[in-house]
Amino acid sequence: MPTPIVAIVGRVNVGKSTLLNRLAGKRLAVVGDLPGITRDRVFAPVSWHGKDLTLVDTGGWQAKPGTSLDEMVKQQVEVAISQADAIIFLTDARGGLIPADEEIADLLRATNKPVVLAINKVDSARQTNLATDFYQLGINTSIAISAYHNRGMDELMSAVIGALPPSAPSLVEPEKVKLAIVGRPNVGKSTLLNALLRSERAVVHEAPGTTRDALDAMLHWKNKGILLIDTAGIRRRGRVGVGVDYYSLLRALQAINRCDVTLLLIDASEFITAQDMHIAGYIIEVGKGMVLVINKWDLVPRERRKEIKAYIEHRSGFMSYVPILYISAKLGQNTNRVLPRAWQVWQERQKRLADGVVDMAVKQAVNSYPPPHMGSRQLRIGRAYQDERRPAAFVLQVNDPRLVHFSYQRYLENKLRQKFGFRGSPLRLIFTRAKRKDDRKAKTVRA
Repeated sequence: MPTPIVAIVGRVNVGKSTLLNRLAGKRLAVVGDLPGITRDRVFAPVSWHGKDLTLVDTGGWQAKPGTSLDEMVKQQVEVAISQADAIIFLTDARGGLIPADEEIADLLRATNKPVVLAINKVDSARQTNLATDFYQLGINTSIAISAYHNRGMDELMSAVIGALPPSAPSLVEPEKVKLAIVGRPNVGKSTLLNALLRSERAVVHEAPGTTRDALDAMLHWKNKGILLIDTAGIRRRGRVGVGVDYYSLLRALQAINRCDVTLLLIDASEFITAQDMHIAGYIIEVGKGMVLVINKWDLVPRERRKEIKAYIEHRSGFMSYVPILYISAKLGQNTNRVLPRAWQVWQERQKRLADGVVDMAVKQAVNSYPPPHMGSRQLRIGRAYQDERRPAAFVLQVNDPRLVHFSYQRYLENKLRQKFGFRGSPLRLIFTRAKRKDDRKAKTVRA
C-alpha cells in the first residue's frame, strides 16, 4: 500500500519543525525562536505503532504575504496541503487564538481532507485551559500537546492514523515490479520515460494505479511485467506555477512510497545537488531499491568525464551498494541498460534466506570482530534471521539494543552484504531485546 503523506501546517513560529523532529526521533528541521525559519520543505518517514507515514514540514502560512519570498512559502504550503492525505493543523497555545489561525482553519476546511488540530506548547496539565479558545475553530479532533516536552504525541498520532482515509486496494499483481523515475525538475525524467517505452519488444498500455489523478503505464519487457509509476509525465498535468519544484518533490515522495525500485535521475551538468541527496536519503530510509542514473552525459566534455565520475562516486559514497549508470536519454546512449539493471535490483530484493544461514553469517562476523565494551557491558546476540515482511531486513535478538553502536551496526551490514549481496537495496538491521531464554544463550556468543 502507498505510504500516506501527512502535512504539518500552521502560521509562523508555532513549533512545526520541533514537532517534525520529535515525531521523526531526530533533528531534521532547523528550529529557533525567530519566525519564518522554515522556508523550504523538510520531509521524513515515520513509523508509529507499525503504521508508516511520510511527514512534511512546511513554512508559516500567511494570508497576505509581505514579500515575494513569503508568497513562495505560502504557495508551497498550499501545494503540500493539496498533496497530503491528512493534515496536522498546529497552533500556539501560549500565543492564543488569532485571526491567522481562523484563516488557516477556513483554508483547511475547504479541502475536505482529514484535519487534526494540535494545540502546541501546553507544557503541563495545569496549562490545559490554554487550549480552550481553539475549540471554536470547529475542527472535530483537537489535542493539546507539547512538541518540545514530548507531551501528547501518542494521542496525536493515534488521531492522525485514525483520520486517514482507508487505503485503496492495489490493482497491481504482486509479481510485477513497480519502477519509479524520480528526481528534480528538468533532469530528463520524461525523456528517459519515452526512451524506455520505445524499448525493443516493449508493449505498453495504460493501467489504473492508486494515485488520485494519474494513470501509470504497464511495460512488458522481455516477458517481464514492469509498472512505470507516474512521476515523469505519462499524463501531463496543468501548470503548477511557482510551486512546481515543491509539487515535483511531493509527487516524487508518493512515487517512492509506492514503488519497489527507484531510478534516481541526476543531471550530469549540475553534478549532485543537496536536493538529490535528500531524495536519495529518503529512498534509503524507506528501504526501497535504487539505481542512480546520471543523465545528460553527452553534455559532459570527454576530457572531464573521469574527474566527474570520481566526484559523483565520492559524493554518493554513503550508498556505494547502489549501481550507477551514465546515460543520455535524449540520444539513447546506454538507455538499454536501465531496465536490466533495475530488474537485477528487484531480483536481489526477492532473496529469502534460511534462518540458519543468516544466523551463521552473523556469528562468523562476530567471531571475526567482537564489538567493543560500552563501560562494563558488551552487546551480545542470541539469534539472527531475515524479516519475512520487509525486503533486505534482518532481525537480531540482543541482550540490550541500547548497546548497539552505529559503527558496529555498519560493520554487520557490510558483512551481510558481502555474504548475501542485495545489490541496490539498503540493508535494515532491527535490534530487538531477546527473551530471557534466548538471552541466556546469547551470553555464549559475542555481538
